[in-house]
Amino acid sequence: MTSRLHRPLTADEVDSFRRDGVTMLPAMFSADWIDVLRSGLDAHLDSPTERARIWDRDAEGRTMFWDSMAWHGNDQYQQFVHESPAAELAGRLLGSSRVHFYFDAVFVRSQGSQFETPWHQDEPYWSVSGHDTCTIWMPLVPVNAANALAFVPGSHRRDEVFDQPDFGELNPDAKVDIDRSDFSAIAEADIPDIASDPDRYGVVSWDMKPGDCVVFNSRILHGGSGRLPEDRELRVFTSKWLGDDVRIAFRDVGMDPDFSDMMRAHGLASGDRPGTALLPKIWSTE
Repeated sequence: MTSRLHRPLTADEVDSFRRDGVTMLPAMFSADWIDVLRSGLDAHLDSPTERARIWDRDAEGRTMFWDSMAWHGNDQYQQFVHESPAAELAGRLLGSSRVHFYFDAVFVRSQGSQFETPWHQDEPYWSVSGHDTCTIWMPLVPVNAANALAFVPGSHRRDEVFDQPDFGELNPDAKVDIDRSDFSAIAEADIPDIASDPDRYGVVSWDMKPGDCVVFNSRILHGGSGRLPEDRELRVFTSKWLGDDVRIAFRDVGMDPDFSDMMRAHGLASGDRPGTALLPKIWSTE
């Protein structure tokens, strides 16, 4: 396996990411890397972290599993972070001179799950601030556009602080969480009712197969994935990447998942650049 890009990025792909805040990249990762992540996810599901949550469980027992920051204890995820083309991919799209890894997150919907992800942005929840951030969303099984994560192109350029949903409430097992996701005190706008009129907002999603990925700016409005056919599951690995303008930012609200204690334990403070073994530099133009 190689750390080099599986294929060159096209100018249109780079332009669409920077203009729209999202781009779908067909055949961006080799079958070998998909096998690594599938193996890692199997090990992960056998031994989830203390941050794991079931976001949804319906009357038929169908579930939506989520977990994050598992890579420190998962050999396959570590291999992907350090050796795959993901960091270079993020750097080329962001136009950054160096890229740090932030965290991994997995989303596993059982067959026929009807749970839909609430519309939201990512970066306001994070313990960092900056425009040069992205997520690489990789399905490990085929997914149709109707069931894949969806996006509002260009919404990453909006400056409002939205009244974001509290993902801690998606917790039917009543696992204890620190509730810091109340954005109402600082919100300047409600998230639009995108689901009621997706055409008005230009919502996009794609049919995808393993090896394809969607890369999106972490301030773009996204959500809506779900409502699987009865015979289909959805397994997704995501990786989060930080570019040149990103700084540590411990917030009074949001921070879900909240890594602030971990970051402080590694000597990081608000205003610092990412770094240390917790947020390692993986790629640079040097």
